[in-house]
Amino acid sequence: MDELVGSCVHCGHDVYCTAGFLNGILLDNKKILCFNCREMLNPLIEAERSGEQL
Repeated sequence: MDELVGSCVHCGHDVYCTAGFLNGILLDNKKILCFNCREMLNPLIEAERSGEQL
């Protein structure tokens, strides 16, 4: 069963939870990033986790 949990903060695509598994990344600031955008934005994710501003 798929449950909509939110939208990707970068591309805006819907992100779902499937059988208890989030099909994306939950950032420390509670925003969601889809797996497709994660690869493109990996430096941004690391900066977000460390609290830095780009």
